[in-house]
Amino acid sequence: MRNKQKGFSLIELLIVVAIILIIAAIAIPNLLRSRMAANEASAVGSLRTLNTAAVTYASQCGGFPANLAALGPPASGGNPDCTRADLIDEVLASGSKSGYDFLYNAADANSDGNMDTYTINADPITPGTTGTRHFFTDQSGVIRQSLTGAADQTSPPIS
Repeated sequence: MRNKQKGFSLIELLIVVAIILIIAAIAIPNLLRSRMAANEASAVGSLRTLNTAAVTYASQCGGFPANLAALGPPASGGNPDCTRADLIDEVLASGSKSGYDFLYNAADANSDGNMDTYTINADPITPGTTGTRHFFTDQSGVIRQSLTGAADQTSPPIS
């Protein structure tokens, strides 16, 4: 009498592994696209937050901030003021969040030394991996995008 072997044959195991690899090959690119879309949505949300914070700062301090740090939280134990207004979190105030770098530029100081205009560029840290679109906004509050490089005031608005 022969004892019957219990278990899976090598062929059966190879077929299962091949099916798992095929499913992974389909799912991983979709996961990466989803992650880039989430990073881009986060960048747009952060730009909206920065626009709101800059307008709030301007109403309290007489002009737009000179840099992102001025919108961030004060040093530990300190109270918010026009050098650290506590209008955005420290992650965004650092200039990098969710796969995007935020570059804030203030310009055109008025006679009182306050800034009358600003621009903000949001660019993916690793284009093609953390995001594909580049964003731009200024004191107008319109967020613009570019697929080919840094966005500016001539780029089309997001839709």
